[in-house]
Amino acid sequence: MTAIKHALQRDIFTPNDERLLSIVNVCKAGKKKKNCFLCATVTTERPVQVRVVKVKKSDKGDFYKRQMAWELRDLAEVDAKDASKENPEFDLHFEKVYRWVASSTAEKNSFISCIWKLNQRYLRKKVEFVNVSSQLLEELPKAEESVPSGESQSVAGGDEDALDDYQELNAREEQDIEGMMEVCEYAISNAEAFAEKLSRELQVLDGANIQSIMASEKQVNILMQLLDEALSEEMLQSVKEQMDQISQSNRLIQISNTNNGKLLDEIQFLVNYMDLSKGHIRALQDGDLSSPKGIEACINASEALLQCMNVALRPGHEKLMAVKQQQHLFTELRDTFARRLTNHLNNVFVHQCCTHFLLQYLNVSYLWQGHDQSSTLSQHTAELTLPKHSPLHRDLLRYAKLMEWLKNTQREKYDGLSRTYVDYMTRLYEREIKDFFEVAKIKMAGTTKEGKGNKFATLPRKESALKQETESLHGSSGKLTGSTSSLNKLTVQGSSSRRSQSSSLLDMGNMSASDLDVADRTKFDKIFEQVLSELEPLCLAEQDFISKFFKLQQHPTLAQVNSILVTLRKDMVRLMMNKIFQSIETELNSLIALGDKIDSFHSLYMLVKMSHHVWTAQNVDPASYLSTTLGNVLVTVKRNFDKCISGQIRQMEEVKISKKSKVGILPFVTGFEEFAELAETIFRNAERRGDLDKAYVKLIRAVFMNVEKVANESQKTPRDVVMMENFHHIFSTQSRLKISCLETERREAKHKYTDHLQSYVINSLGQPLEKLNHFFEGVEARVAQGVREEEVSYQLAFNKQELRKVIKEYPGKEVKKGLDNLYKKVDKHLCEEESLLQVVWHSMQDEFIRQYKHFEGLIGRCYPGSGITMEFTIGDMLEYFSSIAQSH
Repeated sequence: MTAIKHALQRDIFTPNDERLLSIVNVCKAGKKKKNCFLCATVTTERPVQVRVVKVKKSDKGDFYKRQMAWELRDLAEVDAKDASKENPEFDLHFEKVYRWVASSTAEKNSFISCIWKLNQRYLRKKVEFVNVSSQLLEELPKAEESVPSGESQSVAGGDEDALDDYQELNAREEQDIEGMMEVCEYAISNAEAFAEKLSRELQVLDGANIQSIMASEKQVNILMQLLDEALSEEMLQSVKEQMDQISQSNRLIQISNTNNGKLLDEIQFLVNYMDLSKGHIRALQDGDLSSPKGIEACINASEALLQCMNVALRPGHEKLMAVKQQQHLFTELRDTFARRLTNHLNNVFVHQCCTHFLLQYLNVSYLWQGHDQSSTLSQHTAELTLPKHSPLHRDLLRYAKLMEWLKNTQREKYDGLSRTYVDYMTRLYEREIKDFFEVAKIKMAGTTKEGKGNKFATLPRKESALKQETESLHGSSGKLTGSTSSLNKLTVQGSSSRRSQSSSLLDMGNMSASDLDVADRTKFDKIFEQVLSELEPLCLAEQDFISKFFKLQQHPTLAQVNSILVTLRKDMVRLMMNKIFQSIETELNSLIALGDKIDSFHSLYMLVKMSHHVWTAQNVDPASYLSTTLGNVLVTVKRNFDKCISGQIRQMEEVKISKKSKVGILPFVTGFEEFAELAETIFRNAERRGDLDKAYVKLIRAVFMNVEKVANESQKTPRDVVMMENFHHIFSTQSRLKISCLETERREAKHKYTDHLQSYVINSLGQPLEKLNHFFEGVEARVAQGVREEEVSYQLAFNKQELRKVIKEYPGKEVKKGLDNLYKKVDKHLCEEESLLQVVWHSMQDEFIRQYKHFEGLIGRCYPGSGITMEFTIGDMLEYFSSIAQSH
């Protein structure tokens, strides 16, 4: 190590004006062993800079190089890992932590000791040494082997220690040393003798010092004896006793004052927190619970009582008789007031509900006797409105704080009041909701007739009569439903009577067209919306009242404090609402069933309206009773909607065609058009648009499939005509309505219409010029078989004479006659409502001209120079087609 230190000083640090004080051989902890040296150095120039330098051998291993250096002032911590055991690992905390493993524990300790010494001497900010033994820090680092002579004399391992021990002599010390050396002439020549003499003199001085110390001890003992004698004298003893008495008296006075202060604090605490005023006691015992002032006084008194009962007593207070008496008084007041409050609120519930029932009975009687009473249950239901209970809620909310007090002090009485309220309100709401829905059903069925001169003709006379009337409506299939079996036997009617059919896919539900129209559906939509609009505020108002009155509302910070408590409160509100409004879901489902029975297309209106109200309720409170109930009913409505679509598809599949009349536009094709028009009106900006799009796809695919089915089964009307007309109608409908989800089907309908139009035109044009067509088909066949076009005329069956013979059979007059017959035949095939006759006729004209030109081309190529031409020209053909169209 000495040789390495010598080499490092010479090659690295001396050129940089630095002195190497300590060195340690290390490698990085946890990595592949690559040794290097950590060196502690100081600069030779002032101000002195202290560094830790990392030195390693070059890759070739022939010299050392300086790799990295850190200023000692940047060192924050030295961690030796273990102060009690030998451990070569240590950490240096600069801007990051460097973990090292020394080659030996002795080298590590020597290096750390040197760092500690440099830190103590040169730095103001002290480095923290962790897991380093205090003994190691107190000792100076041992001097390592010195650098051999001939090099810098300041490189020796003990230089730093020597610098620490050296102190400069002052003038007085220099003179004394010079005097001693002058007395001893041999001081310079014989240093050993001089040193021995100095040692003997030092021993003499040490002996003198010891004798002086011993003499001083005797004097101290004498002084202590004198003091003891003085204390034993009577005067000093009297003063001591008086001072002790004064001190004891002062201590007792201080203790007494402290105790009196503490006692006063205890008394003041009990008076402040356990004293209830006489006014509060009177309010709790006899306060008026029916007047606003009395209620306010009772609220203040109950809160004061609760504070007194909940005060946190200090240790020992519960043993005081006065405290026990006060607690007994508070308990009696609590029980007395709780009984008074419970009885009073029970009476309020009974009084309010009985009064409401009585008003219902009296108002109905007055109305039937001709008296005009507003805001009555019967008139509300006649107008399809539900009575508002805001007055009842307003009266009861005055007791909300008292209910909270009762909830915190007498939970069983609070629960009893909750059950009482729910029982009474369940009976009240059940009566109101039942009457409300009975009138809604009558209005929905359209059987409520307004009597002439009697403005109360729509009022229900009795609940039983209303029930019987509604049940008779439900059972009257002649009024509410058409003949379902007729749907299975539906036949395709003539075009003249088809427009008078129902506006559903087949018959717009289960009713005939004479019973249903747009006004009827609009009326149903308004009734259903009115029902939902009345139920929504009713439920929300009652839920809000229950939450406030029974103190079940959610506080802003409650969800963060105790989520379980929030859930319990919500469950309590939901249970109370389910009990009070237990009839709503049943009545809604009954109303929906009636609407669906009247007209299955009512499910479209109900799906849109119900979805909107569910969405609104969920935005207000997703966990509310209203949101949950409407969501359950929405499932039923969606099921009815799906059943409606499936029913329409099933009716398409069961359709039968007439063998005696032409088909024309099929009823379910026009029905889809009217269904789409109605649905687009109903579902405009609706939340459930996706359900309609899915239904569209199912219906249109069923329409496509059944159009082809009818076309294949048709005997009187050609298949191409059935396909052409119906797919043209479908394409026109989709182009007009612009239903984005049916864009693919719209293009498919156009393609089918175009293909079957072309097919019908080609097949029809083959009949007027049948022989001519057959002749040229034979010519084309010979050419296809390999006969050259100019050699076709040498074929016996297709020579020039045969061609002239065929052409002579079709002079202009015969061609016009054939076209006229063709026009009449096409007119018989096509229906009037689609108006495709002129389109087809124009297509036939174009096709005829195309065939004419094709025949002329064959004549020119296969019979060159023959001079053979058709008996009529293209101009003649245009005149034929135009005159025929105008004549019809």
